[in-house]
Amino acid sequence: MTPPRLLTFDLFGTVVDWRAGLAVALGLPLDDAAFERVIDFQARDEQEAFRPYAEIVARSLTSVLDVAPSQARAIGERAGEWPVFADAPGAFARLRALAPCGATTNSDAAHRPAIEQQLGLSLEPWICAGEVGAYKPDVRIWEAAARATGLAFGPAWWHVSAYADYDLATARRLGLTTILVRRPHHRPGTPDLVDRAFDDVAALARALEHELC
Repeated sequence: MTPPRLLTFDLFGTVVDWRAGLAVALGLPLDDAAFERVIDFQARDEQEAFRPYAEIVARSLTSVLDVAPSQARAIGERAGEWPVFADAPGAFARLRALAPCGATTNSDAAHRPAIEQQLGLSLEPWICAGEVGAYKPDVRIWEAAARATGLAFGPAWWHVSAYADYDLATARRLGLTTILVRRPHHRPGTPDLVDRAFDDVAALARALEHELC
């Protein structure tokens, strides 16, 4: 397998524990079925007329869970404060010693500072839907990342996500190496979409350290 010259990461659900974040923000438990309905609503809404992710979050909570609009707006605006998975900060410190690490994320630029503060480092490039004006799986996200890095699509670009069904599917079509992270609520898609799979980002870091060092 071609060693990575760039690692890009999906964030919400892969690096950020959005179910835990939503549950804390709502102040109530969020069962599996309710959470799936929320993220499915968001996925559909993202493919309609463009709206900022904070608004997408708010609309999903109001429509699916009947959250008051004012509370829903506040939750969406603070989505960057949702906790990252516990393994993520240490794993990114190790991975960044091996290859550049960037983000391609269905979120807003305003969410970036809080996420990077939790990780303890910056992700470059940071390509977000709010700046591109489109949400993954739209190829414009990937094209923006290619322009920012100067790296052509190909197997030396590894994309890491918990969502094979839409995220890794686009990466596969573009010829990237596809890495599935089996987070809670990950979506594995079909086997042809995934080159390698790991239980968390720390496991990916360990594997690359073993192979590259």
